[in-house]
Amino acid sequence: MRQGMLEAIKEFEPELIAIRRDIHEHPETRFEEVRTAALVADKLREWGLKVEEGIGKTGVVGTLQGRRPGQRAIGLRADMDALFIQEENDFPHASKVPGKMHACGHDGHTTMLLGAAKYLARNPDFAGTVHFIFQPAEEAGTGAAAMIADGLFDRFPVDAVYGMHNTPGLPVGQFATRPGPILAGADFWGVTFTGTGGHGGAAPHLATDTTVVLGHFLLAVQTILPRNLKPTEPAALSVGHVSGGTYGSPNVMPSRVVVRGTARYFRPEAQAVIRQRLEELAKTLAAAHGCEAELTYEALCPPTVNAPEKVPVANAAAAALVGPQAIGEFPMSTGGEDFAFMLQQKPGVFMRIGNGVNADGSFHNVHTPKYDFSDETLTLGAAYWASLVQQELSLEDR
Repeated sequence: MRQGMLEAIKEFEPELIAIRRDIHEHPETRFEEVRTAALVADKLREWGLKVEEGIGKTGVVGTLQGRRPGQRAIGLRADMDALFIQEENDFPHASKVPGKMHACGHDGHTTMLLGAAKYLARNPDFAGTVHFIFQPAEEAGTGAAAMIADGLFDRFPVDAVYGMHNTPGLPVGQFATRPGPILAGADFWGVTFTGTGGHGGAAPHLATDTTVVLGHFLLAVQTILPRNLKPTEPAALSVGHVSGGTYGSPNVMPSRVVVRGTARYFRPEAQAVIRQRLEELAKTLAAAHGCEAELTYEALCPPTVNAPEKVPVANAAAAALVGPQAIGEFPMSTGGEDFAFMLQQKPGVFMRIGNGVNADGSFHNVHTPKYDFSDETLTLGAAYWASLVQQELSLEDR
């Protein structure tokens, strides 16, 4: 057990709490993480790390060399961006930016990795190199790809890369992951239906009605998964936006309506089926009612797939802190995560760390206006990263 590591980080936990709450107060959304990135870079330099900024626009990488000889290198990644949500909490560190908040815990993710950097800078008893990767725009699903396109792994070569996310409902002090697929591929899609529109009271018979097409399409979307994929295959397909017409003119039939949604899948073949059927149904139904349809399909990020050989490494790092009884297997989820792009490039693991649960079993989930990252998790999360470094880089050329 690495209790000494936990105790050492606990000594500067008040600093971590202050950093986390400061980031929470000043949320920055996709590719606008200028203040957060500057805070991260300043802290890393203060602790003696080599720092490079502006990677993938607002990404930061801090590099630390161990005092023992070794050629291996690993990457540890945390995300920095916030969400477009109006916070409903009233504690002192609530968001000061209208319409934006850290509703997914990236303030905590950033702080935990900073805590590990501070500890390891003081205790570089490992063999090789650690790159601390602070990524922008995870919520947009494009930040990891942007850093990779900007030469992330060419400029900072690694043998493995690791990510971590907090999980409300999982008790503080517990970890969970799984080998293979853990999170789904996540895409956005949209269909624009176009017709003539018309006067809904005086001359509906002279119009081609996009709302009728929309109605049929909304029902048809619900048939795509159960009638085109095996019943046992995990996938999700949902509508999240519908717009058309003018509120003040309910007697006018709209000439254009728009529907948008999301698709989740674990196999590229399933993604292809979903995309094909969306387009076929949209165009066929539109044609049947004298309208036209155009599909847009945005592939955001692929499935997040853990390298099976690296899962025991990640679990051992966590178990060294909390014991093997506190390590669980996380079920596959149709949530999406752009860390998947990094796992396509390098082997690694996406770990889940408990963010807590109330005594009555309740909790505020991520992406909700009452959510907050648990400060109780900061020391343990930082220690996990440091333990992982010792696990991966404990021996020369391991």
